[in-house]
Amino acid sequence: QVQLVESGGGLVQAGGSLRLSCAASGSTRSIGDLKWYRQAPGKQRELVAGITSGGNANYADTVKGRFTISRHNAKNTVYLQMNSLKPEDTGVYYCYAQIQWPYIYWGQGTQVTVSS
Repeated sequence: QVQLVESGGGLVQAGGSLRLSCAASGSTRSIGDLKWYRQAPGKQRELVAGITSGGNANYADTVKGRFTISRHNAKNTVYLQMNSLKPEDTGVYYCYAQIQWPYIYWGQGTQVTVSS
């Protein structure tokens, strides 16, 4: 059994920063790709950033240069540092983990609201 617990969401003014965390617990042997998705009201869930087990990161064009994804393997945790936040970054952010391939797990989501 694997659980992903996210934290760090909240309300911030445009131009501000937030740092999201997602910690995996349970049967966490062989954690592969870790990703962050987001879903804005009335829109489909979209990929924000991902990082491989080797540390290679990729980003959606809309967040490049503003967001940084990282992982701490010993803590089974993935982070998303979000700077220069914009109102369009508002949404529920979900953590995704590939553990003991091909199994996929999702966190419960954390709300990020950016006011203008």
